Amino acid sequence: MTETETPAPIRVALVDDQQLVRSGLAMLINSQPDLTVVAEASNGRDAVASPAVRSADVVLMDIRMPQMDGIAATRALLPEGYDAGPAPAAEPDGPRVVVLTTFDLDEYALEAIEAGASGFLLKDAPPEELLAAIRTVHRGDAVIAPSTTRRLLDHMAPTLRRENAADQRWQRESAAVDSLTPREREVLGLMARGDSNQEIAAGLFLSEATVKTHVGRVLAKLGARDRVQAVVTAYRTGIAQP
Repeated sequence: MTETETPAPIRVALVDDQQLVRSGLAMLINSQPDLTVVAEASNGRDAVASPAVRSADVVLMDIRMPQMDGIAATRALLPEGYDAGPAPAAEPDGPRVVVLTTFDLDEYALEAIEAGASGFLLKDAPPEELLAAIRTVHRGDAVIAPSTTRRLLDHMAPTLRRENAADQRWQRESAAVDSLTPREREVLGLMARGDSNQEIAAGLFLSEATVKTHVGRVLAKLGARDRVQAVVTAYRTGIAQP
């Protein structure tokens, strides 16, 4: 890319059963020079069947819809066989999914995150927060809405650990966490707190480049699709505490 060329806009798909919501989101997103809406769907089934949705960079996904909800649609849109538990690290294929919900302690939002969504946003979030979240999740380098995501995980942490104590995936996650170095565990704990790379670097007196390397190794060892998936593992295995 030369200096005179501009990056291609981030392609966004909207999946929501309310036409008014989709129209409002589309107007907001298309007002930005670096973002463009490439597809819309009114339910999960239509979204999964749409090549335009599947090829989008980021999907804004309503959690509750007729015919197929946001959880099932998230699973279907991710690469076949994706599991939120440890797996060989690879560059994620398919879109990154941001779940839209109406309240921050929505257990369905947590299910969607466990299914592979990159985080969630409240439907009444300020426009600038939604736009920033699209860009953030496209970069793949930060937790979306850390305060709300952490609030949800804090709320669900006891259930996460109790329900998964004898689960095979939990056992794989625990083994993966055990493979982390002390520094990597420290970085994971700060990621779970919602710290950015810059904040982690300042807190540990490291360069941002070093922190980025540590974060990459954490994601690879945990087989996490992105930071949010790694944070879920941290809560499930007890590294992060409410």
